[in-house]
Amino acid sequence: MKLINPSLLQQIEYYLSNFEHPTLQRSLGELEALQHCEWRQKTLQIVLKLPFVWRRGLQDLQQVSQSSWKISSVDEPINWRLLTFVATLKPANGQPLIPNIRNLIAVHSAKGGVGKSSIAVNLALALAAEGGRVGLFDADIYGPSIPTMLGTLGQKPHIQQQHMQPIEAHGIVMNSIGYLLTDRQAPLWRGPMASRAVEQLLRETLWPELDYLVIDMPPGTGDIPLTLAQKLPITAVIGITTPQQVAISDTQHGFHLWRHLNIPVLGIVENMSHYYCPHCNQQEMIFGSGGGQKLAEGYQIPLLGQLPLQPLVQQHLDQGIPTVIAQPQSPLADWFYHLADQVAALLYWQGEPVGDMINIRMCD
Repeated sequence: MKLINPSLLQQIEYYLSNFEHPTLQRSLGELEALQHCEWRQKTLQIVLKLPFVWRRGLQDLQQVSQSSWKISSVDEPINWRLLTFVATLKPANGQPLIPNIRNLIAVHSAKGGVGKSSIAVNLALALAAEGGRVGLFDADIYGPSIPTMLGTLGQKPHIQQQHMQPIEAHGIVMNSIGYLLTDRQAPLWRGPMASRAVEQLLRETLWPELDYLVIDMPPGTGDIPLTLAQKLPITAVIGITTPQQVAISDTQHGFHLWRHLNIPVLGIVENMSHYYCPHCNQQEMIFGSGGGQKLAEGYQIPLLGQLPLQPLVQQHLDQGIPTVIAQPQSPLADWFYHLADQVAALLYWQGEPVGDMINIRMCD
C-alpha cells in the first residue's frame, strides 16, 4: 500500500473545502467529510462520510473531480466512496421516538386533489434510490391510496404477537389502513376514533431500521391531521399545492397549523405547475402560475420544485409501478431524485441530532 503524500492530502482537503453543491450549507471541509484516503491497487481511494443520503451529490463531486480538478501528483484513477450515516433528529413536537425510525417526514396538503399521495410515494422511492432505508405510512385514513399506487392492493400484513409486519415493495416498506379493508369497506369513524386508529397502526407496525419514514398525511386542517401532528414524533413537514389560488389559500391554512405546533416546514412543492402539449410543445398554465413561488417567498421557505402536469405519473401509479421505478432514467424520475436530495439535506440542516442512533453504509 502506497502512502499518501502530505501535499496530496492537502490538495484533496482544499478541493473538498471549496466544492459547492446545492445540498451543502457548510463545506465538506467544515463537515470533516474526509474519512479516509489511501492508495490501493494503483487507485486513489477517497472515502467521505455525510449525515444524510448524498448519492447524487457524490456523483456530482466525481464529475467535477474528473473534469476540473488538477491534482498534479495523481495520474491514476480516483475511486470515491461514501459512508452514509443518517443520525436521528429530534422530533419537533417533543413526542417519544418510534423504535427503529430515525426521522418522520410528513407530506401534507390542506386541500385534497393536489397530488399529495403521488408526491409522497415517489419521494419515498427516490430517498431509497439515493441510499436511504425508507418506509412509507399511509395516514390518509379515508382515502388510503398507497396500496394501489405501489401495486400491493389485496396483500395483508402478517400479524406477529399483536403487531404487524409491514408490506414490502420496490425496495421500501409500508403500511396502510387500506391493507386491512376490503374493496367495499370504508372506515366509518369519527375524528377521535380515526386518529387513534391511525396512531395505533403506526406504532404497532414492526418497522425495520429506517432512516426516513414518509407519512402521507390526511388532507385539510381538521381534527385528524391536527391530532396526528400533535401525537406523532414528526421531524418536519413538506407542503403540497397547485398554482391555483384556492389551493394556495388552503395551503396557507396548513402552514398556520404547522407553525402553531412549532413543526418546521422544509418547503413547498407546486404540483401541476404547467402542461406541455405533446403535439405542439406549447406550455400551458392550466391552473395559473406563480402561486407556489409567492407562497414560498411569503413564508420564507424554499420552493422545492414545480412538477408539471404529466399524465404519465398517474398512469404509472394506476399500474402500481411509480415513475421512479417504471422509468428510473427519465426526466420525471430525475425530478423526484432532486426533490429527495433537497429534503434529506434540509432535514439535517434544520434538525437537531440526538443520541447516537447512527446507521452507517458504504456507497460506491
